[in-house]
Amino acid sequence: MGKFWLKDPQEHDFPNAGGYLDLLFNETEVSDYIEKLKAAKTILKKAKDILRASQLPLLNKDNIHVQENLRKVKKGGKMSPVLLVRQNSKLIIADGYHRVCAIYYLSEDDNIPCRLV
Repeated sequence: MGKFWLKDPQEHDFPNAGGYLDLLFNETEVSDYIEKLKAAKTILKKAKDILRASQLPLLNKDNIHVQENLRKVKKGGKMSPVLLVRQNSKLIIADGYHRVCAIYYLSEDDNIPCRLV
């Protein structure tokens, strides 16, 4: 999946995504999205396109979580693919917003492994 990325999301990424989605959807919908994310094939999308589609701002490079991710990849570590939900023509970054921002600073054109449902 590339020099910065693990092949598959880590198991803890799914509950993290569920915690965020729980703020937006009811329990049944959250469970459905998490099951679909677990089963989804990992695809590649550009950092700049994920940010644009999600309509989220690029976090400042000084953000502690962005810094942690930048340090991790510079030391040769790998990050989990990003978990995305598309709902009513809107893209929700359920897990991985800080990872998207970190990679954007390295290259906005870099492909990011994602699971999209």
